This record gives sequence, C-alpha cells and structure tokens, in this order.
Amino acid sequence: MLAIGRGLMARPKVLLLDEPSLGLAPRLAEEVYARISDIHGDGLTVLLVEQNTILALSVATRGYVLENGEVVLQGSASQLKSDDRVREAYLGR
Repeated sequence: MLAIGRGLMARPKVLLLDEPSLGLAPRLAEEVYARISDIHGDGLTVLLVEQNTILALSVATRGYVLENGEVVLQGSASQLKSDDRVREAYLGR
C-alpha cells in the first residue's frame, strides 16, 4: 500500500504495478486489489503484472498472457476467465 501511495504522489498518467500481491496473505492481497480497482475507477490507467490470475482478472479490463516473453493470448478479462487454456494453466479446473 505504501509503494502504491508513493507512486500516486507523482500524479502519474499510468501506474505500473509489478506483483502487488507477492508475499501478502490472501486477505491483504484482496484489500490491495480493492484499492487498485478504486484507483482505476478514479480514471487512472493501471498496468498490472501479476501471476495471481484470479485477482488480476478480477480488476482488469483487458489481459495479456505471456509465455517465454511472447503474447500468446489476449482479450477482455471476461474472455480470458472463460478461455479453457487460461483456466487450465492458471485458474485450475
């Protein structure tokens, strides 16, 4: 939360967040993502890099799946949540 706050103090046009849930208890990660959703809702573009696919897609508008540095899938968050390849690889069945 502190790192996000420090980033917002610069009044950026885009906020880049790399693994904001890393090392956090699930409840704290959910709280961080609630704040990320609020920030986006206030009109700031957020570019999020995250391995926790469930949390990331819960706040994302669009998503990109990278494999070995290449984009292998892209689409709206709802499209990616329902894509069998994403579900199998990242969300579990």
